[in-house]
Amino acid sequence: MEQELSPNDRIVDHDLIGTVVAVQANFYQVCLENNSTQFLLCTRRTRLKKIGQKVMVGDRVIVEEPDWQDSRGAIAQVLPRTTELERPPVANADIILLVFAVEEPALDPWQLSRFLVKAESTTLELCLCLNKCDLITVEQRQQWQGRLKQWGYDASYVSVIQQQGINRLWERLQGKITVVAGPSGVGKSSLIRTLIPTIDLRVGKVSGKLQRGRHTTRHVELFELPGGGLLADSPGFNQPDLDCLPRDLARYFPEARIRLQKATCQFSNCLHKDEPNCVVRGDWERYEYYLDFLDKAIALQEILQKQPDRESNLKLMVKRSGKSQYEPKLQTKKYRRTNRKTKHQNLQDIYETQLQEETEDS
Repeated sequence: MEQELSPNDRIVDHDLIGTVVAVQANFYQVCLENNSTQFLLCTRRTRLKKIGQKVMVGDRVIVEEPDWQDSRGAIAQVLPRTTELERPPVANADIILLVFAVEEPALDPWQLSRFLVKAESTTLELCLCLNKCDLITVEQRQQWQGRLKQWGYDASYVSVIQQQGINRLWERLQGKITVVAGPSGVGKSSLIRTLIPTIDLRVGKVSGKLQRGRHTTRHVELFELPGGGLLADSPGFNQPDLDCLPRDLARYFPEARIRLQKATCQFSNCLHKDEPNCVVRGDWERYEYYLDFLDKAIALQEILQKQPDRESNLKLMVKRSGKSQYEPKLQTKKYRRTNRKTKHQNLQDIYETQLQEETEDS
């Protein structure tokens, strides 16, 4: 849901607005909105750091004091985000482009389901793309099409080598911020190079022993698509975390969602495992995957419940207008010098304690 602009977040006509396309260390590469070829290397204002305002790739920001000669500036404000991902850390993304290969490495339904569940939990639009279709027969492709439709997905089938299905995929990503995800070795970097011919990405070779690709992407960065839109290549990882709540897991399986739309379980807190009169439990292909993921989600929740609650990093502030809102707490200073009043009070306490002890001894 899009956040409303507060009075401090109002955009003035003369404000210099851009999108953060890369973050490295304490520097931010910002592409200006009025000129997609103009980039400024920016730092973050100290005020933003003190209030804990993080700047992410994909953030729309207001830049101050531009130095056009050296292409530098300072980020003074981060505009409200429409979406926010933690892994990869990207703001305002619209689509997750989940890339898998049908061969080399072979498509594993369990691994694919795990990535799909994680993608579904982000609430972003999901685009499933199956690469290396030149390595399978027409019959094998039709089998996967039918199987995935039963799961609830209409995948895009592409071949980077033969340039098949690229134009249709490119049209779907136009004008949007897309996050590319998927396991290593499936051809993500090669696909991005095909979609953006001017890009310079290293392509990792699949390890013959492990049938996995090397992690060739070091950090998150947005690249401009020809014709409009941005593409984020995220660092590769073997398996995404299943950190959703057990009660929410069924919503991330289209097969279970359809069943829940048609009927209702007897218990409102049904986990669709062994409860009576459950409408989700039944004969559908990925139900065994659901049970496996459910056990992992329950185990993770039990571990988190045993951990102590973290101190809140927000505080309630009341403005002069009477409106209340939460703001990030300032970071505590570990080595703050004790003021004279506190020192005097401490000395007075020590003096009174010693005086009391001497009185008791006498």
